[in-house]
Amino acid sequence: MSSQRTLLVAGASGLVGYAVLRHFASLPGWNVIGLSRRIPTGLEGVRIISADLTNRSETAEVIEQLGSVTHVVYAALYEKPDLIAGWRDPEQMQTNASMLENVLSPLLESARGLEHVTLLQGTKAYGTHIETVPVPARERWPRHAHENFYWLQEDFLRSRQSGQDWHWTVLRPQVIFGESLGSHMNMIPAIGVYGAVLKAAGEPLHFPGGAPRIFQAVDADLLARACAWAAGTPACRNQIYNINNGEAIEWRTVWPAIADALGMEVGGDRPMSLAEEMPKHEDAWRRIVKEHKLAVPATLAEFVGLSFQYADRNFNYGVTTRQPPTLVSTVKARLDGFADCVDSEEMFRRLIRRCQNRRWLPQPSQDSAR
Repeated sequence: MSSQRTLLVAGASGLVGYAVLRHFASLPGWNVIGLSRRIPTGLEGVRIISADLTNRSETAEVIEQLGSVTHVVYAALYEKPDLIAGWRDPEQMQTNASMLENVLSPLLESARGLEHVTLLQGTKAYGTHIETVPVPARERWPRHAHENFYWLQEDFLRSRQSGQDWHWTVLRPQVIFGESLGSHMNMIPAIGVYGAVLKAAGEPLHFPGGAPRIFQAVDADLLARACAWAAGTPACRNQIYNINNGEAIEWRTVWPAIADALGMEVGGDRPMSLAEEMPKHEDAWRRIVKEHKLAVPATLAEFVGLSFQYADRNFNYGVTTRQPPTLVSTVKARLDGFADCVDSEEMFRRLIRRCQNRRWLPQPSQDSAR
């Protein structure tokens, strides 16, 4: 590995890219650069370049100006307005494949010292969005037979890496929780807005979902540490790893910790589609923003993105019967040296507190704050 390491993060404004940039910027010996259509705040001192990764020529021009790049974390993602349906849309798949190629092709053709690429997939690789998956899902299984942009991106990496000196690692988190504005799959802003509207109306934090769902959370900060591990560990070369906090959770079990972080009491079950109902509270949210002097975008869509749709799916809204759990094994990562873990309840408290401290969400009242 060269003594001077430069990391390029594609998707710098997303919850994964943001966490990765922040983590690597804190490590000695790393020069970090972010690519993103939107320039995120809170990463002062980090070089972030605005680029539309769907535009091949624009992306190539930007990358040509970067000089040597030794490592890449590719965390950019294109989603359709109908989030869930988009996961099986051919145009969405091809756009995501083209974006990766637009970033990597100029680097691979320039022969400027690329050493490692980390690619983000997810547990949809096991077909979790299509059918019940055996427990636990393991990386060594044959590829699940369905169309997915994961396969298009992975096949591109494999074809270009064959016989070359650089390597790749694929990480597969499940439900990621982090800190970002306008991301399409970030539950924290969606839950925060929902809670703030209920609280302003004098209501407790009701649970809006359906049947219990057992799953594994992934702290974006932990995922960033996994990216650093993958970048510097020879055992990770050309390997795939499941990553999560190290425990299984159910929403109703962690709901008291979420309510407490928001300064609220726990309510009962009150099924509600956040995607359908929360846009009706745009005026209420504007009043909350004004009253609490929040530093957030002007509209819910700019703040939450498509995450109300994502919340409905994660909360099992509309599902009335208990579903089998969605669990993956992280034994492979632990055996190869990544044994990091996170208490998921404390993760929710920390991430909500960060959003409150950045004035993205109202602070809990003094009598309810810890």
